[in-house]
Amino acid sequence: MTVLLAATLAFAPGAAAQNVPLREGFWIGLGLGAGSLGFGGDVSGVDRETGLSGYLKLGATVSQHFLLGAETNGWTKSESGVSTRVGSLSAVGYVYPSSTSGFFLKGGLGYLAISDNANVQSTASGVAAQLGLGYDFRVGGNFSLTPYANYIASSGAELKVGGSGVGGDINPNVFQFGLGVTWH
Repeated sequence: MTVLLAATLAFAPGAAAQNVPLREGFWIGLGLGAGSLGFGGDVSGVDRETGLSGYLKLGATVSQHFLLGAETNGWTKSESGVSTRVGSLSAVGYVYPSSTSGFFLKGGLGYLAISDNANVQSTASGVAAQLGLGYDFRVGGNFSLTPYANYIASSGAELKVGGSGVGGDINPNVFQFGLGVTWH
């Protein structure tokens, strides 16, 4: 998947010359790929876990260089009867450095929550920030294929087991990459 993303971004300048993107009005998109879950805070020695990941986004075009919207991201993994899920909701801004290119940088602020059902229900939630990048390859009128990479990290996410705080923040973070579709 990483090779696909790198190859896609490497060929981006040639694709931009073929279809000059017009960004205007309402936009919506969704993506699916792989993700890696890790922890910060008071957690140490826990390996990152790989699972299925994706997003749903929508918003409005402010200018040819800036889009503003909302995005929800998710990560999930089920193994040996234990399901772990992470979800986030953020206000996001997309910056397109060039009005004639589909390349974008993204930043956002919001909320992230995690839960699992190992032995006893465990949860944590906190404020989150995200950074990302991608490229909108126009493949028709107002439709684009969008390879992407995102990083979402939380802060102040106190671990609760069975609904009671156990002290200490686990601060989940997710790295996502995959392929999305966007309607402009």
